[in-house]
Amino acid sequence: MRFTRSLVAALTAPLWLAACGGGGDDPTPSERGQVLASSLAGQATAQQIDAGTQASGLQPLSGPAQCNVDVRYIVYVTRDPQGQPATASAGVLVPSGSAAACSGNRPVVLYAHGTTFTRTKNMAQVSDTDPDPAVDNSDSEAKLVMAMFAAQGYIVVAPNYLGYDRSSLTWHPYLNAEAQALDMIDALRAAKKVLTAESATKPSPHLFITGYSQGGHVAMATHKVIERDYAREFTVTASGPMSGPYNLAKMTTIINSDGTNANVNAGGTLFTPLLLTSYQKSYGNIYSSPSDAYQAPYASTAETLFPTDTPIPTLIAQGKLPADPTFRQLFGPGGLINESFRVAFFSNPNNGFKAAVERNTLLGWTPQRPMALCYGALDPTVFAFNSTDAAADFNSRLPAELQVRAFDLETTSSSTPADLYAAFSLRKQQVAQEAVANGAVDGGMSAVLAKYHGELVPPFCAALIRGFFGTVLMSSL
Repeated sequence: MRFTRSLVAALTAPLWLAACGGGGDDPTPSERGQVLASSLAGQATAQQIDAGTQASGLQPLSGPAQCNVDVRYIVYVTRDPQGQPATASAGVLVPSGSAAACSGNRPVVLYAHGTTFTRTKNMAQVSDTDPDPAVDNSDSEAKLVMAMFAAQGYIVVAPNYLGYDRSSLTWHPYLNAEAQALDMIDALRAAKKVLTAESATKPSPHLFITGYSQGGHVAMATHKVIERDYAREFTVTASGPMSGPYNLAKMTTIINSDGTNANVNAGGTLFTPLLLTSYQKSYGNIYSSPSDAYQAPYASTAETLFPTDTPIPTLIAQGKLPADPTFRQLFGPGGLINESFRVAFFSNPNNGFKAAVERNTLLGWTPQRPMALCYGALDPTVFAFNSTDAAADFNSRLPAELQVRAFDLETTSSSTPADLYAAFSLRKQQVAQEAVANGAVDGGMSAVLAKYHGELVPPFCAALIRGFFGTVLMSSL
């Protein structure tokens, strides 16, 4: 669920950007999606984007940029999980230029970002604005999305989510499917208003939804909620969730199963405070006090730990997280979570946490428009069954023409294109070889797994899903 800042860190060369400035079925659509601030935050030329993708090695996946990209920043009104007005922000990446693919009415990609613990997350921050040459404060995920989608002719609307950037909410509704879907929908409403009024490039009726990791869960939830509640306002053309925790109930059951840390996913001690705080503040019945859930000394700070701008190593040094470099030490002596809290997950039929994860599991509905999933079978962070279970569940009810394909980067038997599979395999080999050259004694496998979810899989899945969107788009024209 984590999308690390190191992901494709050198994706693009520094870009020159100007300084940043400043209804459907919903009963009060005039409040939601209201634009509070809008600015043209900067511009990137196709040549600048190409320079970056060539330097990073991404260009074989992204292709040369067809378009320049205008980077817009918006602040809008949405609602928190209690239905109260709240503000959030988004980056809007808009293709521009004289080529046919870069002007006029362009398809929209509504993009949901992966888990971040950094409060200042901003999907409009595609350039390094820090004066210190040793510090890069650009957002690597935003740059990936710009190269993969915006520079290829898609308008990208990328919300920062409630609780991040300039949001009025002090916490984040992490993996709250309904709340995050509404945030996405309101960002789309706001972006369309801004583009209609201010941009030469306009949104076409074609709407694609995708996202990675946490964003995969958000993207799938958004597809579901639009078709259920907002079909008179928006029509999903297709969606492509990537490596998301869709079967959240099964994932948490496996993690909590035996009281050891053997089944804990990589990053578990970071995701868990985000998740428990989200569900406690959303539903109010996860615990009576943080000490019900967390061991000492973590109980005193865990509820307000994330999102934050304090570096993770600093939090560990301050004793606010277990000092475990794999971030798996949830249980046992020195772990994050109380044994009684884990046991109650299984023994109490009215357990609030179990009810919350079941409520936010995204199986049991039926998409009405095309969907494809992408994942890697070796993922130690978001386990592969999330994608295979979701596809199997949907396909048990879908007709043949809408069967959901789950593309596994580890095998061509899932219909993953052979050239993409070969390129992914080669990249894993390069990481392993680099690790062995630096003294790794396990053939470099630990290095591959350390980079797998946050760095290796995302650009390959983005390329695959973009290809899927292109196929659907051509068939709809």
